[in-house]
Amino acid sequence: MSANVSEERQPLASARPIGHRDVVTIALPIMISNATVPLIGFVDTVVVGQLGEAYLIGGVAVGATIFSYLYWVFGFLRMGTTGLTAQALGAQDGVEIAANLHRALLIAGAAGLAMIAGQSLIALTAFYVMGASEAVEKAAYTYFSIRIWAAPAGLINFALLGWFIGMGRAGLAFVIQIFLNVLNMLLAVLFVVGLGLGVAGVGAAALIAEWAATFLGLYLTWAILARRGYRADLRQVLDLARLRRTFQVNTDIMIRTALALTVVVFFTAQGARSGDVILAANAVLNSITMVAIYLLDGFAFAAESLVGRAIGARAQQRFREAVRLSTIWAALTGALLSLVIWLAGPAIIDFMTTSADVRVASREYLVWAALLPIVGVWCYQLDGIFIGATRTADMRNMMLLSVLIFFAVWAVLQPLYANHGLWVSMLIFNVVRAVSLMARFSALERAAFHPLAQAH
Repeated sequence: MSANVSEERQPLASARPIGHRDVVTIALPIMISNATVPLIGFVDTVVVGQLGEAYLIGGVAVGATIFSYLYWVFGFLRMGTTGLTAQALGAQDGVEIAANLHRALLIAGAAGLAMIAGQSLIALTAFYVMGASEAVEKAAYTYFSIRIWAAPAGLINFALLGWFIGMGRAGLAFVIQIFLNVLNMLLAVLFVVGLGLGVAGVGAAALIAEWAATFLGLYLTWAILARRGYRADLRQVLDLARLRRTFQVNTDIMIRTALALTVVVFFTAQGARSGDVILAANAVLNSITMVAIYLLDGFAFAAESLVGRAIGARAQQRFREAVRLSTIWAALTGALLSLVIWLAGPAIIDFMTTSADVRVASREYLVWAALLPIVGVWCYQLDGIFIGATRTADMRNMMLLSVLIFFAVWAVLQPLYANHGLWVSMLIFNVVRAVSLMARFSALERAAFHPLAQAH
């Protein structure tokens, strides 16, 4: 590992054009590490399932969902850090590379401590929204009250992941994520099956794994900074102009993420209102599509890093190559994933559920789930491009427009087509995201490479 850390890589400011290898080098490790994420929930469910009580499985699921939503809201720590760091790398600004990392770590640490301090309010609100049974809620609180102490570590990991991707070091991001996920799973088995700690063991496994991954990530960043001689003092880290830009980027992304989360939560709630069978069918199909989205994220992450570095280097041709090549890979993968879901969907559904009613309902709506990767890949990819360019105000505004159109379309289609209308509304939501961001693409390029012309 030390050899990988010390390996010196040249920023994109060099004359070498971007090639397919640059895209795959970033995307592939992210895709592999992302593929392990669903395994954590699977292993947690299996080990808790050995205890023979359904409410314990539900408790872990509810507790894990709370953290998924909390961390999702703070996703700006990953995305914002990637764009800002990639641009600093492209500009060969070692001071700002280090300063971006320190700013992100400060924000992540402070936010994590705030979550610990406000854990009672978070738990009260979350359990009220979830509306789980008393037994499930008690088990969920056991999990939550242990794992919440890893909140600073979880958010710091987001910042570190963003910094590594911005630096073009996706391999190191891969090492940290695989280390975290595998350690989490092994400890869950040890604590629950071996030591009989129950739900508390699952929470403790997550707590230890997140802190261990954080310390590993901090060591790797220190090694890179020391090797390259990048350093920033406190005055540079707290530079008001830079801080203002960092907070603006992060605030835009946080609002954009909260808007997207509104649609996701609404989608789930509408399924619940349609009955247990529809809720379960949507959950099965969402589980399948989430794997596809995790895989497509690899190319969006590649776009973030390569676009950011090209903009930092003021290299317009490399910017266009980054956009073109990463999008080609993403589109081909999206088409392949849609085909796989359509052809293998029935078998996957049968594997995931034994309920005859849920199987029938899942097949009925499978076509919409199969379309999601090829329809959604364009907005995921444009998100990556806009993050790399730190055009976060456009992302925020276009997401707001997309959400409004989603609800308008749903209001028309749902009374006519019920759950089919809900799925079509979700597809249209993704189409509007892509079309609206594409409408801002020319402005992005002008601002990045012809700022004086943009001003006039």
